[in-house]
Amino acid sequence: YLADLEKSCATKTSEWEERSKTRAEELVALADTIKILNDDDALDLFKSTLPSASASFVQLHASAGAQRARALALVHAARASAVVQSRPGLDLLALTLAGKRALNAGGFDKVIMMIDGMIEVLKKEQKDDDDKEEYCKAQFD
Repeated sequence: YLADLEKSCATKTSEWEERSKTRAEELVALADTIKILNDDDALDLFKSTLPSASASFVQLHASAGAQRARALALVHAARASAVVQSRPGLDLLALTLAGKRALNAGGFDKVIMMIDGMIEVLKKEQKDDDDKEEYCKAQFD
């Protein structure tokens, strides 16, 4: 047991020395890199390679078609990794995004109009129910 322990300790010591040496070399390399990057020549090189202040990589506008295509790609990716029970919902989303009506401008206008109509009907029915309740209360008194 003692021989195995000494052998194991010797192995671990050599591994530790190797890791320490590698770490020291990495620290020296990092210090050299920082020294090079902080040099004035490097600053001039960076300034010459960067675009001017007027250049920009910010996207200022995205079309509805591009947004729809990106959403459809995300839905397809989610469907590929989804469990079987949630696939019908993702299929419905994909169909909604890829259908003919989705390609027309204002794809949700008709749905919003239908919801507004349902709200008006519900308000009218609630008013009728309130009036009927008042009438019934008056009849029982």
